[in-house]
Amino acid sequence: MTAPGAFWATADVDARTGDFFPVVDDAGKKIKGRKRHLITDTLGQALAVLVTAASVHDSAGGKQLLTELAAIHPSVSKVWADCGFSASVLQHGAGVGIDVEVVQRPRVKGFQPLPKWWVIERTFGWLMQHRRLVRDYETSLQRSRAVIHWAVANKMSRDLTGESAPTWRIETNIPPTTT
Repeated sequence: MTAPGAFWATADVDARTGDFFPVVDDAGKKIKGRKRHLITDTLGQALAVLVTAASVHDSAGGKQLLTELAAIHPSVSKVWADCGFSASVLQHGAGVGIDVEVVQRPRVKGFQPLPKWWVIERTFGWLMQHRRLVRDYETSLQRSRAVIHWAVANKMSRDLTGESAPTWRIETNIPPTTT
């Protein structure tokens, strides 16, 4: 069962370059590639995914993602977002019936984990265990989004079966069979 709260963030992904592959800059971070907008539940399972060019502002992608989340998961009533989203996103969230709360960074020196924010960062870490998501090798945004859904389904199936790692990493003591 999905909890009524969700977490939301955007991650930049480096893209390979090529003649057929559009590479767009995120001027603020000087990153070429794409952005992955992701909303997860409190367990870290993806509720809504959006892949855009790196030049698309987080707020523009966020409005589209909130609209999708409200349509697919109407029980979600609160979303915690990072501090990169503008007031227009908060207003749009209120318009679709979702309370958007911005998580502020603490003003201390050194490493300080953000309250509640580690959930979405952990999900991005899980996604990076999949080779095709470390760099964006896909030529279309829809295919890139599908690979993210595939990785999330893989993670959920491993959680359900009790596997902690992909099966190709597990050593077994079963001798090979002879025919």
